[in-house]
Amino acid sequence: MDVTAITRERLQAKDQRVTPARIKLAGAVAALGRPVTIAEILEHDASFAMSSTYRNLTVLEAVGVIHRIVSNDDTARYELAETFTGHHHHLMCERCGAVIDVPLPDLERAVHDAAVMVEASHGFATRVHRIDFIGRCTNCA
Repeated sequence: MDVTAITRERLQAKDQRVTPARIKLAGAVAALGRPVTIAEILEHDASFAMSSTYRNLTVLEAVGVIHRIVSNDDTARYELAETFTGHHHHLMCERCGAVIDVPLPDLERAVHDAAVMVEASHGFATRVHRIDFIGRCTNCA
């Protein structure tokens, strides 16, 4: 998927300015390829200013390019939205705060079946689901 083209389209669709900084920021998150903190984004590319990075991440999240994850350590991490990455879940380390993406196809079938039952019994229309596993990563175990 072309991150630049989709970012441009989504910004325009929500009447947000398409700026080089926003396009570059989406590209940086894509290049890092995992949920990252603002500090990691700034380490990756020192040309980003911290204040504009915060603001631009907020805009990119609002238009559906970036997804914000808050882990156990209350540190926000950012990744590309599922449009780019596909549906997945997260392993979250309760000690160091690391967040690891994991696709779980068998779990998806069970969650889908459960959602159908919940919808039928409660009249609830599920739009999306999220499952995070919290524990210790291999470095902290």
